[in-house]
Amino acid sequence: MPQVGPSGEEPIRVVIADDHDLFRRGLRMVLEAEEDIEVVAEAADGQEAVARVEELAPDVVLMDVRMPRMGGIEATRLIRQLFPTTRIIVLSVSDEEDDLYGAVKAGANGYLLKEVSIEEVADAVRKVDAGESLISAPLAAKLLAEFSAPTTGADEPGSGSSRLTEREVAVLKLVALGHDNTRIATELAVAESMVRNHVANILTKLQLRSQIEPAT
Repeated sequence: MPQVGPSGEEPIRVVIADDHDLFRRGLRMVLEAEEDIEVVAEAADGQEAVARVEELAPDVVLMDVRMPRMGGIEATRLIRQLFPTTRIIVLSVSDEEDDLYGAVKAGANGYLLKEVSIEEVADAVRKVDAGESLISAPLAAKLLAEFSAPTTGADEPGSGSSRLTEREVAVLKLVALGHDNTRIATELAVAESMVRNHVANILTKLQLRSQIEPAT
């Protein structure tokens, strides 16, 4: 019988995919202390992560990037194709642009660095389960620099634009300062749902930008 959260609803079912045993177990222990989150399985590599999702149909997967046999980006791509209702948060030590772009292109709903607190991970699980997209503060700063650089072919007819609007830039700047959606909405005098939409648009434009950049 599944455990029940404090609101009487079933908890958010989570799979943790990471090749470091101690990290998985520590994260599991802390997340399971949350009444509304249940860790239903662990995976030590991408292949195992895909298999656990197929077996258990979790709500959220916490996915490392660099794992043996199959990396987190390829596993994310497969899960997104085969199980589109499962939400995926990439949780990695890597802040390299290739990993960020790869994760977003593969369909990740968020990308967090492992330097975030456990409380932030639990909050991120709740947010992506509710349909939000996530950008951490350190990565928001990197994205501001990335989007300030010109991109060849970004605005060619039919390609769509990968440039950020003024409001999206404002949102990204506030994310980089560590502000949450509620505070950003207050500072920009907009609805919180609009902030969530802007964050989702930023990730979509990141995907577009990475697709139209010439190969090097």
